[in-house]
Amino acid sequence: MPSTLEPNRSGSGRRIGVVVSRFTEEISQRLLDSTVATLVENGVADADITVVWVPGSFELPLVCDTYAESRAYDAIITLGCVIRGETSHFDYVCENAARGILDAGLRHQIPVIFGVLTTENRSQAEARAGGDHGDKGRECALAALEMIGVIDAIDDGP
Repeated sequence: MPSTLEPNRSGSGRRIGVVVSRFTEEISQRLLDSTVATLVENGVADADITVVWVPGSFELPLVCDTYAESRAYDAIITLGCVIRGETSHFDYVCENAARGILDAGLRHQIPVIFGVLTTENRSQAEARAGGDHGDKGRECALAALEMIGVIDAIDDGP
């Protein structure tokens, strides 16, 4: 029988950095509220959560990379919302935000969670920020805690 690593998903003693896009602030605020509530429900102390707002999703990677480089956090969560418009701007923002966020986690070997909604319209965004299609803020918080536990379990070995 193969051995299975079982991650500890407790937030106790964990430090979480959260980077939030101010563009579509109402949606981002809903995501943030849910993320923080879920982290606290799972044992993360309020004092161990640091939130910073940036102008838009395109700016998330720079702060995410800076957070990761600081080594002050066990995981970083990025939150935001990009809604498709009439131009190709949506594609450039989404692609580069996703790539930069991914690169920060890989470069610094820290869990970085992508919580940027990429939707066709505002109603789709609202449905994913605690509406009919789930709660991306909650999902991101739980993913961050699980990934911290996974990395710890790998570091501890079987």
